[in-house]
Amino acid sequence: MESPKTGLLIFALIAVATVAGGFLGWTIRQQGLSPQSTVVLPAGGPSTDHLRATYDPIHFKPAIDSATDAQCLACHREVLEDKVRETSPAGVKAGTSKAWYQQLSTYQGEQDTFHRRHLVTPMAKELMNLSCTTCHQGHDPREEAQGSSATAAPQSDKSFTLRKQVNVETTCLKCHGQMNAPVMGLPSAWPESKEMFGNSCLTCHAAIRTKRHQVSYLKAEAIEAAGAKNADTCYGCHGGRSWYRISYPYPRHAWEGMAPEVPDWARDRPTESEARFLIPTTMETTAGPRVNTK
Repeated sequence: MESPKTGLLIFALIAVATVAGGFLGWTIRQQGLSPQSTVVLPAGGPSTDHLRATYDPIHFKPAIDSATDAQCLACHREVLEDKVRETSPAGVKAGTSKAWYQQLSTYQGEQDTFHRRHLVTPMAKELMNLSCTTCHQGHDPREEAQGSSATAAPQSDKSFTLRKQVNVETTCLKCHGQMNAPVMGLPSAWPESKEMFGNSCLTCHAAIRTKRHQVSYLKAEAIEAAGAKNADTCYGCHGGRSWYRISYPYPRHAWEGMAPEVPDWARDRPTESEARFLIPTTMETTAGPRVNTK
């Protein structure tokens, strides 16, 4: 090397780069997550470290099975606190604009957000017993797809579907699928044929498929009472608010007087509801105590 000063300068630069690299690596390791890391979620004081919170074990199996609404809402409170705009950016007033799924007589109250409609509105509290984990069973926040890498959720994981935080086929579709009028033997869609049955679902269902709604996320007695007064209560979840073009294959629970022959359309149907939704009187529940979400 021609100049000692140049050599010293290069040595100094290498030393500074080495120290800086070591410090950066130490910082990244400190931010990394250990398998046992746990975010403390006291009311009013959730973690402010978004990365740690995202990968907290409570978002994955098996911890999410026992997660309470209070734990979820400690970080996700905005799902209940956010409200819809009174007027859209285009000038459309929310109070005068209703979608196709808001046309039934049972749709009441002001326009509200998705989560509030399912958790805290009067109808939700009257007929439903939904909790956060009814729909959210955990998902892979990095890959958002099963089986996409060695560390991703396996293909057998049905907790969520591609790019979604829930499995809509086992949650949303239950109450937002099409009414299966051909299987039910209706001459036409319910809005067209309801007068033929006195606008009452109980004209047939007082004796057919009488074991229904016996799951932990619904209030069966309240639904029966409301359905007897207004068929829109039944139709609301059985075709009247259909977001999807398919029907949900409800379990075919045996009822008193049911014929022993199984029709072709029912051969692949389950005869019991999913285990995690069985009510506590028939199976020890795996969910935590329900928390008032008011």
